[in-house]
Amino acid sequence: MAELDLPAVVYNWLVAFFAGYAHRTVYNDEVSSTRSISASIIQGSSLGPASYAVTAADLKPHHANNSLVKFADDT
Repeated sequence: MAELDLPAVVYNWLVAFFAGYAHRTVYNDEVSSTRSISASIIQGSSLGPASYAVTAADLKPHHANNSLVKFADDT
C-alpha cells in the first residue's frame, strides 16, 4: 500500500486500520501462543478483497512451467 499514490490521510487511516491484529491457532483443543500480524490481509474485513488485490497484483510464477491463479482473496 505504501507504493500507491494515496493521500496521506488515507494512507495513515489504512496503517491504523491494519495495526493491532494478532493470530493464534486452535487444533485438537491445543491453543498456540498469540502472535502479532505484521503483514497480512485481514480475512472478513471490509478491506480484505481490495488489500489482497493490491498485494497480489505483482505476483508472478518463478518458473515458466508453473501457473499462478488469483481468485477473489486467495492465490
